[in-house]
Parts: sequence; structure tokens; C-alpha cells
Amino acid sequence: MPTPVILVHGGAGAVDPARRPLHAEGCARAAEAGRAALAAGGRARDAVLAACAALEDDPLFNAGHGACLTAEGTVELDAAIMDGERLELGAVACLPPFANPIRIADAVRADGVHTLYAAQGAARFARDHGFAPLGPDALVTDAARERLARVLAGAADRGWAGGTVGAVACDAGGHVAAATSTGGTVAKRPGRVGDTPLAGAGTWADDLSGACSATGVGEAIMRLGLARRACDLLHAGSADEAARRAIEELGRRVGGSGGLILVDNGGRTAVARNTETMSWALARLGEPTESGF
Repeated sequence: MPTPVILVHGGAGAVDPARRPLHAEGCARAAEAGRAALAAGGRARDAVLAACAALEDDPLFNAGHGACLTAEGTVELDAAIMDGERLELGAVACLPPFANPIRIADAVRADGVHTLYAAQGAARFARDHGFAPLGPDALVTDAARERLARVLAGAADRGWAGGTVGAVACDAGGHVAAATSTGGTVAKRPGRVGDTPLAGAGTWADDLSGACSATGVGEAIMRLGLARRACDLLHAGSADEAARRAIEELGRRVGGSGGLILVDNGGRTAVARNTETMSWALARLGEPTESGF
């Protein structure tokens, strides 16, 4: 039986060297929250939910509190969670401000009527299931406002260093899960949906192979179906090889930049990127937490 493990990422990009340790530390805290869920007897799904929610609460990252802004200065959130045992998926897209969109995505999964809700439909689902909406500025940080101003002025690109967050886990039963959450790209057009809430693009989990959470240029990730591609490659090689090949294909076939985290159904993990940085942390039961960027 595999040793329970959780692996998280804090987004692919180019974090300023002075801030990279902060991002790694934020990932470590999230991984430890996921490990606590596993230690308490939780499943892989419980672990990725706890870890992703912790990352959403950290304003360093582009998800939940601290999410980037649309071209109109508003917050639109995407999130998804997938359980690999029965391929259960819940997702929200273009969600207006709510705390912890990953918990709303999990409520979508548990409800089971639909898989993906968007915009005001997602907001109505959230309210109907006991989640309280926030004010328009409740999740907005000064850093997000400053980045938007720079992008609109042509002084920066649409990326957000320390962006999209995610987690993958494998529990003692060999069940895997993945969760991903994001504010998207800076100055995106309202209504834009990225790869995060789309099954097989930014998020995928299947007990027959593994689980993956992706980060980077969403339009390219969607075209390749990066998360599903990485998991399919597990059938032909190790986790390290599958992750490396998937990122190589992202660059070669669609000119995309980004990264991913991957776990197979035996608890073996991998991290791969073609960007300058991608903060990450790994936590196994009974072992010290590892992190990096």
C-alpha cells in the first residue's frame, strides 16, 4: 500500500528571487494542511481540498484572496476538484467573489446534478448551498491592483508570478485526487474561462493512472489537454518521465509555458515546468516536508 502523500504548487511563472522563499513557505503550509487531513484518516480528496483552501487564503497566490483582476477590475474565480475513484468532478468558472471557491467546487461534486457551473449560475449554486457572497473588493489586494495597472499600461505581461494553485494526493488505499484554483490571467476579458475548471486540461484524477494539477498559459494547456495527457503518460513510464514529457509537449506542440504536479496511484510524485519558477511542496506521512521553487 502506498504511503499517503500530498504535493502542491503555487503557480508557474517568474517570481522575484527575493520572494521565492515566501512562496515555497506558503506551499509548505498548504501541504502540511493536506497531510493533516490524511493523518486524520481522510481520503486523497480531503487532502487536496484542505491544501487548496489554504493556498486560496494566502494572498501571495493568484487564487481566492489575492486573485488577479479582469480588465474591468473585477474578480472572477475558477476552481475544480476531481476524485479518481469514480471520476467525480466538481467545478466553477467565472465565480464572483466567494471565499474558498474550491469548497464550492467540491459542493458541486457532492451534489452531483451537474459538473460545472459558471458566473451567476455558480453564484446561485453557492448561495443555495450555504456559501456567503463577499463584497466586490473583499478578495482584492494592493498587489493585484498594481499588476492590473501595469498590464493595462503595457508595462507587464498578463502572467501572475505565484499564480494558479493546485494539489494532488494519493491516500493509503491508492485513491488519487486533484484540485486546482485560480483567478486566471491579469486583465482578462470578463467571462474568460481558463484551463483550471476543465477536466483533463488543468485538473485530472483517475485511480487507474494518477492525478495532475497544471498551471501556466491556460489557452495552450487547454489545447493539449495537459493534465489528462500527463496522467496517460504514466502508463508508459515513471512519474518523472510522464511529467517531463507532458511539459515538453506543451512547449513543442502548442508553444505553451507552464508547469504541473503529478502523483501516480502508487504515491510516486513529480514536478515539471518550462518556466523560470514554480513553487511547490511535498508532504508524506511520517516524513519532513520538502519545498522548493
